[in-house]
Order: sequence, then structure tokens, then C-alpha cells
Amino acid sequence: MAGSKSVVLAALFANGAIAVLKFLAFLVTGSPAMLSEVYHSISDTGNQVFLLIGIRYGARDATRSHPFGYGKAQFFYSFLVSVMLFGIAGWESASHGYEALTGHGRVLGRQANLLGYEFPGVWASYAVLLGGIGFETYAFVKAYQEMQRQISRHGWSGLREAFRRTSDTTTLTALTEDTVALLGLGLALVGIFLTEQTGNHVYDAGAALLIGILLMAFAVALAWENKRLLLGESLPKADENELERIIEDHADVDEIVGFRTVYFGPNDVLLTADVAFVEGLATTEIEAAIRDVETALEEANPALSKVYVEPANGD
Repeated sequence: MAGSKSVVLAALFANGAIAVLKFLAFLVTGSPAMLSEVYHSISDTGNQVFLLIGIRYGARDATRSHPFGYGKAQFFYSFLVSVMLFGIAGWESASHGYEALTGHGRVLGRQANLLGYEFPGVWASYAVLLGGIGFETYAFVKAYQEMQRQISRHGWSGLREAFRRTSDTTTLTALTEDTVALLGLGLALVGIFLTEQTGNHVYDAGAALLIGILLMAFAVALAWENKRLLLGESLPKADENELERIIEDHADVDEIVGFRTVYFGPNDVLLTADVAFVEGLATTEIEAAIRDVETALEEANPALSKVYVEPANGD
């Protein structure tokens, strides 16, 4: 949890500083790509606030009305971030870029004529974009290091598997945002440079459109990943198979009648198992076997925060 919070704070600092600088550069240049980046950074700054709220809210103790705690709050606020990333940053960026590209939007720069294309203050854009790349790289490294720590802990093959399997949606969201931010800054830098070199505003406007499409694509992917956890996803099948094997290997267990797992928060999994024990065991022996099984399960998977093993009759 502490790792996720430090990742979000790093991103909040980076995005807040960059948003102000990008807006000042837009006022000087009127660049559609720069305006797209303003939308992007404003959205990202708000998103980090949402993630911090999710971390704080999700850490609340369980209550009578929420007996399994508030861990799913982080899934909810991460989902809100994906909606904001799509609706505010993505859609607005793409719309503005399209309007500029088709000639219906604001003309790039302060002056334009049929013979040439002036692009005042372009060096302000270069300075801001390069500075933004520096800030975002810092935030990206923090998020990447935290994700790599989780990959090592869980034995995942890499980022692709981590994206599909992690329950730490806060770190996942921050890493996604930082990745998109770096790609967006690169597109804006290329678009503005080509416009400044050729005098053709199509490159700058096209960069704004591409930034918007990029944001919306990542937002949809992020929303899909959060949806699976909001709806109550279980542990991956391989993890469940390992936990079932631990139960079945106990000397007093006859068979597993029922087995269920579900995420209630990042690294917060509920496991319930209905187990048929061998015949002839006394009640005290069954209780001891249940304690042994629950302890073995918790030791095998640290994400298990609640384990309930109940005796059941076989068929």
C-alpha cells in the first residue's frame, strides 16, 4: 500500500507542475497539440487525486455494513480515472485535433497567411515538452519499479501478465497514465517540430488527434481491467489449483466439495472452502485439521486475508 501511495504522489507532483507549464506554452503558441497536452495533464492531475481518495477510503476498517472492508473503493476510483481519461483528456484532445485538422478550429499560432506559416513561441513549447518528459520519466520510473517489485513477488512473466493479473489497480493506473503521458509528449514534440520546420499546421493538429485517440484506447483497456475486479473476480486458475492442492494434501481431508475465491481489494482475497474430512474423526480433530489447513493456505498466498474452511459431507 505504501508503494502505491508513493507512486501516486510522484505522479501528482509531476502532472500538476506540467499542467501549468503546458498551459502557459499554449497561450504563447496556440498549438492544438499543446492544448491536447493541457487537457491530458489536467485530467491526470485530477486522476491522482481520485487515486489518493481511493487509497485512503479503501484503508478504512471493516464495519457492520461493510464486513469485508472497503478495499474495493480502489477499484471504483481507478474505474473513475479511466472514465475521466477517456471523456476529458481523450475526447477533448481528439475533438480539438480534428477541428484544427479540418480547419474548423483555432488556427495554430498568432499569424497565418497563404504564403507562409508563422509559429511564435515555439521554443517555449520545446522547453515545456522536454521538461514534461523529465517529470513524467520520474513518475514512470517510480510506478515501473513498484510494478516490477510485484512481478518479482508473484513470479509473473512480465508486464503483460501483470496487467492482466494484478489487483493493485492504483499502481496499474499510475503506470498506464505515465506511459501514455510519455507517448503523448513525444507525439506533441514531433508534431510541433514538423510544423515549425515545414510551416504546415497539419502535423501539429494531427499530433493532437493522435494523442486523443491514444488516450481513449488506453482508457478503454484500463476500464476493462478495473471492471473485472469490480464485478468480483477470483484468483487466477493456476493460483486456485495450488491452493486446492494444499487442502487435498492434508492427511485428514477426503475431498473438496466447494471452493471459491474473490478479490475484496488490492491483495485482499477471501477464500471459502467446503471440505469433506475422512470418516471417524472427532470434532476436536476436525477443528484442528481446519486450523492447519487455514494456516497452510495463508502461508502459501499472502494475498489471502480471510480464509474460511467449513466441514461438509461428501456426495
